[in-house]
Order: sequence, then C-alpha cells, then structure tokens
Amino acid sequence: MAEHEHVRVAVVGSGFGGLGAAVRLRREGVTDFVVLERADSVGGTWRDNSYPGCACDVPSHLYSFSFAPNPDWPRTFSGQEHIRAYLEHVTDVFRLRPHIRLNSEVKRMTWDSEKLRWDIETASGRLSADLVVSATGPLSDPKIPEIPGLDSFPGKVFHSARWDHDYDLRGKRVAMVGTGASAIQIVPAVQPLARNVTLFQRTPPWVMPRMDREISGAERWLHRQLPFTSQVRRGLLWGIRELQVQAFTKRPNELGAVEQLAKRNMARAIKDPALRAKLTPDYRIGCKRILLSSTYYPALAQPNVDVVASGLSRVEGSKLVAADGTEAEVDAIVFGTGFHVTDMPIADRVVGADGRTLAEAWKGGMEALRGASAAGFPNWLSVIGPNTGLGNSSMILMIESQLNYLADFVRQLDVLGGRAALDARPTAVAAWNHRVQERMKRTVWNTGGCTSWYLDANGRNSTIWPGTTTEFRRATRRVDLAEYEVLRVPAHAEVTTV
Repeated sequence: MAEHEHVRVAVVGSGFGGLGAAVRLRREGVTDFVVLERADSVGGTWRDNSYPGCACDVPSHLYSFSFAPNPDWPRTFSGQEHIRAYLEHVTDVFRLRPHIRLNSEVKRMTWDSEKLRWDIETASGRLSADLVVSATGPLSDPKIPEIPGLDSFPGKVFHSARWDHDYDLRGKRVAMVGTGASAIQIVPAVQPLARNVTLFQRTPPWVMPRMDREISGAERWLHRQLPFTSQVRRGLLWGIRELQVQAFTKRPNELGAVEQLAKRNMARAIKDPALRAKLTPDYRIGCKRILLSSTYYPALAQPNVDVVASGLSRVEGSKLVAADGTEAEVDAIVFGTGFHVTDMPIADRVVGADGRTLAEAWKGGMEALRGASAAGFPNWLSVIGPNTGLGNSSMILMIESQLNYLADFVRQLDVLGGRAALDARPTAVAAWNHRVQERMKRTVWNTGGCTSWYLDANGRNSTIWPGTTTEFRRATRRVDLAEYEVLRVPAHAEVTTV
C-alpha cells in the first residue's frame, strides 16, 4: 500500500458484505477503491469459523448473491468449506483481487472536516478515502466471558471461531460452553471422538430438524443448463420465509404450534424425561434464533455426553464448576459464546466529525439511518448495520438491499458534484429508529421472554429488522437527501488528495 494513497472508497472487510460492496462499486463504474482485510485471505466469518461440522442454517441457493448464482451447491445446506470456496470464486470472477489489501487491519479512521475525507491507519500503512463502507460484520470478533480462574486452566482453551486444528480432541474430556448455532454443530462432530463431552447450558435453544440432503447431479445439471430453474428455487425459498415473518413480528402467539413440532423433534431422540426437562426452553420459540439440527439431540443422548443445565461459574485448575455447583474435570474448553454484536470493536476505531468515536456515539445503543448512516460520521456507511439482522431468512437479501443504498449514495455524491459529503441528520436517525423500535415492541424478539444476543446492554433490540426483506429493500432503494446534511469543503481549506 502506498504511504499516502488516496481512494474514492475504502471498504473494510472481505466477507459477503465487503465483497458484495466491491462488486456493486464496479457495476456503478467506480474502480478507485480498496478492500481492507485484516486477515491473509478473503471470506470473513466463513474463513474464521472452520470448526468441525460448521455449516450454514440457511439453504445454499438463498445464501448466495442474486448476481452470482451457484448451480453447483453440493447440499441444500452447504458446509463452511463450500461457502468459503464460493466467496473465493466471486472474488476471482469479478476480478476483485487487485483491489484487496490483505493483512491490513484498520487501526484508526478519522474524519477530516477540512478536507472531507477519512484518514485511515492500517496495519500495512496509511491512506485516505472520500467514502468508507464498513463491512466488518457482527459475527467477526469472538466473545469469551470473564470466568474466574480461567487463566490458570492447565488444558487447552479456544473459541469456536478460532478453532485449534492442531489440538486432537480424540480421547479427551471436552467442555462445550454455550448452546448457540455453533455449539449444536460442534457437539455432534466432537462426541464420537471425545472420551467425554460436558455441555454447559445456560439457556436451552429451540431446535428443529435440519432438512439437509445432497443435491443430485441431475439437479445441478438442470441449474447449469437452465439458469431460471435456480432462480425459481431461490424464489420459493425466499417466499416461504417472507410468509413466516408475520408470526415473528406481529403474531408471536401463533408460534405455539411450531413449539409443539420442536418438542416432538426432541422427544424422538431424547427418551430420558429428566434430560428432556433440561433441554426444554421456557421462552417462546423464535425469541432466540431457532436452530436447525438433526444430530444435536441424538448426540446429547449418548452415554459420553453430560448436560449441565447451568452456566460455567468458575475454573479451579482442571475442574470446571457450574453456577449450580456441578463439577467436571476436563482437558479442553471450547467456547461457543458468540460475538461482540452490539459492541462491535470497529466502533472504537472510528472517529467522527466531533471527535467522538462511534462507540461513544453509540453508548446508549447502536442507531443508524436505514441501517447504514450514523449521525456525525459523514460519508460512512455500514453493511449489516444496526437493526438489519434477520431471525428467519438469509442475510444476503439484506446485504443486497444495503448495496442498493450504497449505489445510490455514490450517485447522489456524483450529482452534487465537487467535493461533498453526506452526514445523516440526527433528527432523521432518531425518527427512523423510533419507527423501528415501535414496530419491535410486538415482535417475538421483544415479547418472547428470553435474553438473547439480539439485545444490547440496555436491553434494547438494536440488531433485528422487525419486518420483511421486501419492506427493507423498499426502504433502502433510494437515498433521501432530505435526511442528510450536505457538507462542502470550507472556502479557506486547502484541498489535497495526498
């Protein structure tokens, strides 16, 4: 990277959001951009999460870009290696590699109000940009809880997103801490190898069968020869999920029938009434993300698996002690305890127009206009920003909607001409978030009786979108200049681009 490189757009992150932004910029005729990636390869969360059994819980034909269909998905729910290969393929097909700066973690980015640009310090050098697209994603920085005594544990400790493939779990006593989407995939993969698996479960999840199967060669041939068949498949998958949204957002009580299906799914594999009681949630299904697995419950029923219905409280040497006093001697601890979602570390590194960091601006909770623009942070857009998450469908749909917003943002800057910047008006941000939070009040995520990672430290749901993907796409189709203040270079300022 040149010492004083200046680009029109700097994209941070090379997962689905970052690569999608890069493709969309190229389609808009913007070639003066870079993608800043902290690791040594692209892929985002699908590069970092390589734990045994890692796969997506959204069907493959829906969990891919509409502009880059893949007729050769091997399974209906593809594994991590196939999704990562898809992202590498997208990088090559759209010729993005010349724009990508690997090993370039962003250390600091500061808005220069005189020059209307972002000054960016990375691990590989400095640069500046007129516009920043933050696509670091909410599932990028692992969260390990502060457990007394953990530092003195003599065995192996790692997070699911930082799997140590050099450590052999065969014959080991393994503790799995957490019961989220990663844990329910890890336990069935590790159980046949380990001497014993102890699952520390603070809150049981609702689990439905994962209707996964191999996609036949005939199906793949059909999708290659007749691309519209792949589009039809994607459309059906999308439509079913759009119809489900009403139950999550407006009529949570209708989800009771789904709970009965989940309980029957559990009963088929878990015959022990005491274990079933441990595994039965006491909150409305959907309040936390509904997990999909056909192997989780059968694994928990095996004799070498112990379920501790309590969170991990402390560590005493190689002994783990749960909050209810249950003890377990283990050789390795695997944390499946999620990520910094509502307190994203990148927010500490972004300094806005008034000298405050984004983390300071979001101290009371994350807020962004249409999930993209934060007041006081001109020409800064997030992909998968506040209140853009989904509880039942594909995040790629939301990403593509935000890419539409990015494209129009660039067009608006072109129309304005000269050196200009757009800063979201605080009133517009407040009005947008008021509407979102009002709609959130009746959703299952707020009324279902659970504490989830969707909620921030203040108990506010700043993560989920309380509507359909169609509604969000409509809301992000165009940039409304009335919601922004147009900034110009001060007359006295010296304008430079180096």
